[in-house]
Amino acid sequence: MKNRNTHTGLTALGTSLFASLPAWAQEAATATTEAATATTETAAALVPYVYEKAVDKGDIAWMSLSTIIVLLMTIPGLALFYGGLVRTKNMLSVLTQVFAIVCIVCLVWLTYGYSMAFSYGGSMDTYVGGFSKVFLAGVDYTTLVPTFSNGIWIPEYSFIMFQMTFACITPALIVGAFAERIKFSSLIVFVILWVTLIYFPMAHMVWWWGGPDFLAEQQTLKLIAEAAGDTAGAEAAAANLAANGLIWNWGALDFAGGTVVHINAGVAGLVGCIVLGKRIGYGKESMAPHSLTMTMIGAALLWVGWFGFNAGSNLEVNGVSALAMINTFAATAAAGAAWMFAEWILKGHPSLLGLVSGVVAGLVAVTPASGFAGPMGSLVLGLVAGATCFVFVAYVKNKLGLDDSLDVFGVHGVGGVIGAIATGILVDPALGGAGVPDYLSVPGTLQVAPYDAAFMITAQVKAVLFTICFSGIGSFILYKLVDVTMGLRVKAEVEREGLDVAEHGERAYNM
Repeated sequence: MKNRNTHTGLTALGTSLFASLPAWAQEAATATTEAATATTETAAALVPYVYEKAVDKGDIAWMSLSTIIVLLMTIPGLALFYGGLVRTKNMLSVLTQVFAIVCIVCLVWLTYGYSMAFSYGGSMDTYVGGFSKVFLAGVDYTTLVPTFSNGIWIPEYSFIMFQMTFACITPALIVGAFAERIKFSSLIVFVILWVTLIYFPMAHMVWWWGGPDFLAEQQTLKLIAEAAGDTAGAEAAAANLAANGLIWNWGALDFAGGTVVHINAGVAGLVGCIVLGKRIGYGKESMAPHSLTMTMIGAALLWVGWFGFNAGSNLEVNGVSALAMINTFAATAAAGAAWMFAEWILKGHPSLLGLVSGVVAGLVAVTPASGFAGPMGSLVLGLVAGATCFVFVAYVKNKLGLDDSLDVFGVHGVGGVIGAIATGILVDPALGGAGVPDYLSVPGTLQVAPYDAAFMITAQVKAVLFTICFSGIGSFILYKLVDVTMGLRVKAEVEREGLDVAEHGERAYNM
């Protein structure tokens, strides 16, 4: 990642620092012991990290564009993708559900969601943010947030809007798992509870950190305190360095939402389809998609919008955003082809539904790896994800007896798990990856840490297992709470008639 540092003070540590002070080093040679010399030398060389916040118009433009096309992913992209997959009598209900979720989550995000996800949470900071930014308190057009490069910042409004589109699409993904049978009012209540108690904490635990300049500042203060024998100062700086989300502190990598978005939504969808039960006539009546044309249009819009989803997650325009973009091409194309050929071989025909489902599986799998893997690693990831998700959807789901209406878990859950774990492997520079970022060894610059396969894979597996448990258990509790108080499922006669007329009083088509 390219750095455009504008800070003054510490730019390197170790021997380079001491070599810059030859006169002092000669005087230090008269000290009584070498240990005392080293301590005094380090204390004199280190100075507090000072920096300026540079904002580039190009970064602002890029984040604005990324935000817009991520919204395009959801409305109309996801809405059309899901809408085409249901029966005609439920098309309008799916469109309404997705569109309403975007509107409502937008309001929740602006009032308290952003604060819960991206502010300091006090004693609970490891798990969730606080309420210091409720109603966007303290935020205006002059406030800034850090990117991943030292000295490079963007307007906080840009960051708020970009992350808001993630908060909107994640619960919208869930509805595909129990499409055609959930009450609209109950869905809205569930979504509000779910984003509040599941999504915002997950976003905080995975993505909350102080930024590169804060880390450089605190690491420098820690080194200064240690050199001066200031135990309290060193401990305070160390505590600030650790004031990040739980999963971030584990060292797990998630560039654009493998855990936060896809596994989170996939598991919630799986739990939801089990709690609500199967659709009436499932396995006995034809429930074929009513418009694969609409589904193809939606899938194409998802792929276009996903460039903002992945490349936009870099928060600035540089080589890493280009890496995320080419990876989004490579993995997606590979997964679409893998699903198509697997279906062709095993079922005798290549279907459009299979092709577009594979494309989405590739998009899901590459999401956490998009800024870390290399293009060839992403290509292999896409091949594996496309073939694996096909097998799950075509065979495993039926064996398990799941009525996951639109294969939310089969694509987002399974694809998300594959991508999240593979990220820990494909980040290895030996495999063409970008390497694990290291902001601490030389404060003020971004280094590539030595790759430790055991550590990285363990961290990724821990993050995946935690997300599955947190989302699965939490979602189950919320589903049951709504079911007990309001009822989750529409009446049998409503389901048979279709949700369009019974729930919304209108039809998708009047012909």
